[in-house]
Amino acid sequence: MIRLATEADIPAILDIYGPYILDTAISFEYSIPTLEEFTNRFRDITARFPWLVWEEDGEILGYAYASLPFGRAAYRWCAASSIYLAPQAQGRGIGRKLYEALEAILAEQGYRKTYAIITSDNPGSLCFHEHTGFRFLAEFPDCGIKFNKLYSVVWMEKSLNPDGIPKVFPKSVNEVVNVDRFFQ
Repeated sequence: MIRLATEADIPAILDIYGPYILDTAISFEYSIPTLEEFTNRFRDITARFPWLVWEEDGEILGYAYASLPFGRAAYRWCAASSIYLAPQAQGRGIGRKLYEALEAILAEQGYRKTYAIITSDNPGSLCFHEHTGFRFLAEFPDCGIKFNKLYSVVWMEKSLNPDGIPKVFPKSVNEVVNVDRFFQ
């Protein structure tokens, strides 16, 4: 049910993501990216990070991926995790399973920490992240405006490989041997 996403999945991923953009402040984007824009985003992210989908009977019901939270080299051992589920996938444990696989791959790659950046309009995500082992770091009050309303952002953190100072930069997802073993 969990697998690495491919470019062929992008229309289904956008179908899941679109309502989050248009109908909520969960995403701070104002408009749905074009297929070309999102494909370029997907390519940039998957050159280094895992992007996973949950598929049932040929239908994509959710996805999770990681990306860089910061651009400078010293932050290279940090990732930012994101997850989006179709309405019919919520409350079924799919999010937890996607995150477990995502975090296992990130740890194998050599990432030390992953962050979740959550808008104040998303208490379900705050609860989900807390239950999956993330801890509260900071709140940035009234830093986003969408639908003519102010929203705060909460940063949460989870340690993946906390011991010591790494000697090498994290591997790309393509360098992880037998990535499918994380989808059991």
